[in-house]
Amino acid sequence: MKERKVDKFLLITLCLLIVIGLAMFFSASLGILARSSSTFYSVLISQLALGLPFGLAGMYFALKVNYKFWRKYAFYIFIISIALTAAVFIPHLGVLKQGARRWIELGPISFQPAELLKFGFVIYFAAWLSWAKRRAQNFKFGILPFLGMLAVIALVLFKQPDTKSFILITVTGIAMLFLSDVPFKYLFGTGAIVAVLLGGLVFFTPYLQSRVDTFINPSNDPQGSAYQIQQSLIAIGSGGIFGRGYGQSIQKFSFLPEPQGDSIFAVIGEELGFVGAGGVIILYLIFAMRGIRVASRSPDSFGRLLAAGIVIMITAQSFMNIASITGVFPLTGVPLVFMSHGGTSLMIYLTAAGILLNVSKFQKKRV
Repeated sequence: MKERKVDKFLLITLCLLIVIGLAMFFSASLGILARSSSTFYSVLISQLALGLPFGLAGMYFALKVNYKFWRKYAFYIFIISIALTAAVFIPHLGVLKQGARRWIELGPISFQPAELLKFGFVIYFAAWLSWAKRRAQNFKFGILPFLGMLAVIALVLFKQPDTKSFILITVTGIAMLFLSDVPFKYLFGTGAIVAVLLGGLVFFTPYLQSRVDTFINPSNDPQGSAYQIQQSLIAIGSGGIFGRGYGQSIQKFSFLPEPQGDSIFAVIGEELGFVGAGGVIILYLIFAMRGIRVASRSPDSFGRLLAAGIVIMITAQSFMNIASITGVFPLTGVPLVFMSHGGTSLMIYLTAAGILLNVSKFQKKRV
């Protein structure tokens, strides 16, 4: 199909999310400057000197390269992402931070391979489903391969532990199966199996039990397990309608844990108020709707599933973060896409956004 111009509305929405994200990241990062200048500069280097430039380079490359390129190398990307995620258990390569082994450290540079795994899964599963075509509606070619992939992914993620990434991959995969017209009974059964698995994991994992208990009873243990959600709600509430003003957050200096990380939406709510926080949510919704429009107009099944998988992954993670910070969902620790600190996350998601923009260049025109 003839290549057209990129979807400008999608591009503008993406640029707004990136610009607002950078502005709020810098403001939120000032909260850790008062605590540790070395940590502040380390965070800035990770995000602005590594994540952002490499992410923009990846986005530009993905925008220029035909999206079908990724189908050719989908299997290898997935295998490499699995291997790198498992490499965190190699002594002197994987590092332990905050009780979790999720990072690989090479000299002064560290990265989180689970972010690549999410990206690799979307590419490979889109390639698989587009290859299987209508056979994906059968258990053998649709649900069974998906469960096999989930089993391998669970093996490397639960040990770290990284439950949130597994949940995101599962949600994205089920949505992609739905778009492939897999019967609802299979989707429901798969969801039930995963729910039982996660329920058992919560039952035998103390830190997950603590998060569920905090979600059910957020007023319990306000100085312990409920501290983050309590401080986040205080920050959002104190922002009122229009907020304290950019850079004027009080909670980020002494109360919010990692304000530049998964608590950044609380800083947005405090500084920009209901109007600003609502505006950010609307931008994510516009991104999702425009992205699904791109997917629906893709000229082939691979482009449709790849674009949809990217949109679902980004949107699901973003709203999981917002929901957890506002007390609607248990705390997960997932970053807010394009905004929270995380050089690896920013780099991967900017590259994924570039692929989505490339798919938009081949949209079929509606008549």
